[in-house]
Formats: sequence, C-alpha cells, structure tokens
Amino acid sequence: MNYRMIVYLLGWVLNVQSLCLLLPVGVGIFYGEAQWKAFAVTALFSLMLGLLLTLKKPKRTSFYTKEGFVTVAMSWIMLSLFGAVPFVLTHEIPSYIDAVFEMASGYSTTGASILRNVEALSQCALFWRSFSHWIGGMGVLVFLLMIVPLTGGNMMQLMKAESPGPSVEKLVPRVRQTAVILYSIYLTMTIVEIVLLMAGGMPWFDSITTAFGTAGTGGFAVKNLSIGFYHSYYLQGVVTVFMILFGVNFSIYYLLLSKQFKKALKSEELRWYLAIIAFSIICITWNIKQKFYPGSWFEAFHNAAFSVSSVISTTGFAIVDFSRWPQVSKFVLFLLMFIGASAGSTGGGIKVSRIILLIKSSLREIIGIVHPRGVHLVKMDKKRVGDDVIKGTTAYFSLLILIYAASVLIVSFDEFDMTTSMTAVAATLNNIGPGLELVGPSGNYASFSVLSKLVLIFDMLAGRLELFPILVLLSPQTWKGSLGAIKRRFSWNRKSM
Repeated sequence: MNYRMIVYLLGWVLNVQSLCLLLPVGVGIFYGEAQWKAFAVTALFSLMLGLLLTLKKPKRTSFYTKEGFVTVAMSWIMLSLFGAVPFVLTHEIPSYIDAVFEMASGYSTTGASILRNVEALSQCALFWRSFSHWIGGMGVLVFLLMIVPLTGGNMMQLMKAESPGPSVEKLVPRVRQTAVILYSIYLTMTIVEIVLLMAGGMPWFDSITTAFGTAGTGGFAVKNLSIGFYHSYYLQGVVTVFMILFGVNFSIYYLLLSKQFKKALKSEELRWYLAIIAFSIICITWNIKQKFYPGSWFEAFHNAAFSVSSVISTTGFAIVDFSRWPQVSKFVLFLLMFIGASAGSTGGGIKVSRIILLIKSSLREIIGIVHPRGVHLVKMDKKRVGDDVIKGTTAYFSLLILIYAASVLIVSFDEFDMTTSMTAVAATLNNIGPGLELVGPSGNYASFSVLSKLVLIFDMLAGRLELFPILVLLSPQTWKGSLGAIKRRFSWNRKSM
C-alpha cells in the first residue's frame, strides 16, 4: 500500500475543497450575511492541513486498484466531515451528525435532507448545499486529475473508483485530457441550463443552485416546495429535460462532439434508458389521470414526466407529492429508484447498462440449459462483454441487495412504517433523495435516530461510489498485509536499539 501517495492525494482533496469553500464565502459577503466567516474559517483550516500533507511529493507514485479505491473512499468521507463544519459553526444545523448527513447527501448527489425549513438557511449555506451536488456529480478526484499534474502512476484507478458504471474507459489516451473533456461538457451543460432558467424568469440565485442540483442529479432545492414553488410549465419543463440529459452517459456527448453521430445513436444503453423513461411516463400518466387530473391529460403527463425524470436520473426534485399517487404509479417509481440512470452519467442507481447485462446474462444461462453444447455470448452494442464485467455486475447486484436488506433491518428499529423504512434506504442507497410516506417529497429524514442516520450516511456514500471503494476501505483484508509490515518494521527497529 502506497501510504505516502494516498496521504498526498488526500491533501490535494483538502486543497480543492478549501477553494470551493471560497464561493459560499463570496455569496455570504454579497448578501451581507455573517455566516460567511464560518465558511472562511473552514476553508483556511482545510487549506492549512492540505498544504501540510502536500509539502513533499512522494518519490514512489505507483498507484493501483486497491490504493485507488481506498483513496476515493477516504476522500469522500473526509469531504463530508469537513464540509459539515460550517453548518455547525453557524448553528444552522446544530447537530454535527445531522450536518454530516446533509453534506454526505450533498456530495453523494442524493438530496435527502434533515431540514424541515430549507428557506430558513442563509444564502451562503443554501449555495454550499447545492454546490456540493455539482462537485460530487462529476467527482472531486476527476477534477483533481484535471488540475494537478499527477504522473508516474496509474491514475486511471482514481477515475474508475469514482465514476459510476460497470466499466470506465478513457475518451482519449491521456487521463488528464479525459478529465478536461468531461468537465468541459459538464460545465457547458450547466451554463446552458442556467441561461434557460433565467430566460424563463427564475431569479439568478435560484437558477444557479437549481442548475447545480440538476447537473449533479442531486436535488437540493432552495425552496421548501422544491421546483413546485415555480408555477411555470416552462421552468419545470427545462428542469425535466436536463434531468434526463444529465442521466445520459457523457461519452455519448463526446461522440456527438466528435461528429460520430451513428455510433452515439446506436448506443444500446441510451435506447434502453429512453425507452424505460417513455414507458414509465405513459404508464403513470394513464394511472393518475382519472383520479388526480380528470380534466387535463397535459397536467397528468407533465407531472408524470417530471417525476419519472427526477427518479430515474436520481435527481430528487419534485413538483408534486407522488407518495399520494396510486399504488401502480408508486411501484413504478420504486422500481426506477433501483434502475437509475446510465453508466458514466452523474446519476445513481444500479445503472441501465447493468440491468441490460443482468437480463442478458440470465437469458444466456436459460438458453445454455436448453442448448448445452452451444456457444452463447453476451453482447453490448454488438461487442462481446467479457466474463469479468459480467462477474463484477453480478457481484455488485448481490452486494447491493445484501446491503439494502441489512440497512432496512437496522432502520426498522425506529418503528416507522415499512414503506418509509424501505424507501428511505432505497432512496439513499441509490442516491435519489425523496422516498415515500414520511420521507416523500413533502417529508424529510429528521425523525430518524442517530444510528439510522449513520446507516443512511453509509448508504449514500457507498451508493455514490458503487459500493466497492467503501467496502474495500472497511475490509480487514485491505489492511492485513500493511499492518503486518508496519508491525515487522516496528519490531526490527526495537531489536536494533
């Protein structure tokens, strides 16, 4: 284990966070709020500690999968712990556990909140919550690869550990160029959404924070009614479209920019993603029209389209309380919570590509029983999918179900109804935010016990990092050899004295 390189990278993560904290400082000064001082103190402390950890670059920069997973997991935990400090210093969220919950939700782009009155927060606090979505959406370590010249090791391991999806490929030969391309597309789409929202009459502050939440598929809003506060089909329509767009694999946009239109449009995952959205919207529109919107097919379609886009992209914005809808509609949304967005997007969930692979690999097993002598391959986009990818997908799905079941069991000790407990875990593990019943769009997570909040914090971070980095960090096997080496070194030093 290359400890020095891990510490060096963690120092750079703190440096990046200190720079990010300057933005809410500027917002607080602009609005004349005293809370900016808490963000400035946190930024200064992060910078001092970060500089201390990055004073000397390690001579050995070799970096492999295990180090990549450990670094990414520790980075996201550290970001949540440090990012929560300003809320405690300003007493806007007095409980540190609640503050960590809020920031873990922000960075992991979950959007689950313990706040009962969002509008009571200062503008700089509201900005920081939403900006944490934008940071976490593409990944802080992907940003780090773009600005910090890291050479001599396999830095692709960081991107693989942090980027969502069953597999990550470089868009161009160099990792740094790939990071630049990803963030360029990400920033451009964010700016376009801000401009369109402002053109529809949304205030500039609301437009920026809403775009941050949409881009990171996070869902923190600056109004208690979320996007439902803005009674505008245009504004809600813009958010609907961009939630879908940010749920698309970013490599598709690179192909479009490279004028490889046929290759982009032939993407099997893209076709499945759009087909699932279309089917879900039609199903829910038909289901809710008669009882909730008897006089308007458009109203039913509009609300169904927004809710489906919000859930499948794992954004979590809301314009209606869909927990009051009929059982069929709620069940469709519950399934979408697990399906999630595309691999390589900013969305969460299992990912559409994994769903495709699970279905195809299951069909292969059935066909193999019927025709045992045949050769049956699993293909994606007409290319053979390796057995290692299928194995990883199956392992991921199995671990997800186990973690989900264990989390629901622990959260159930709070004695809430089963729907609340099950959807609270589903919404946090899949980085969606709102669930059903007490944690629906009009509810929050404030009533959960400290133990349940810790479990849900774990679920949010594990879900955002695709389970494995967090599990590798917590595995005794990860540290077994390293601790043995430290022990042997300590014993040798003691004998030589």
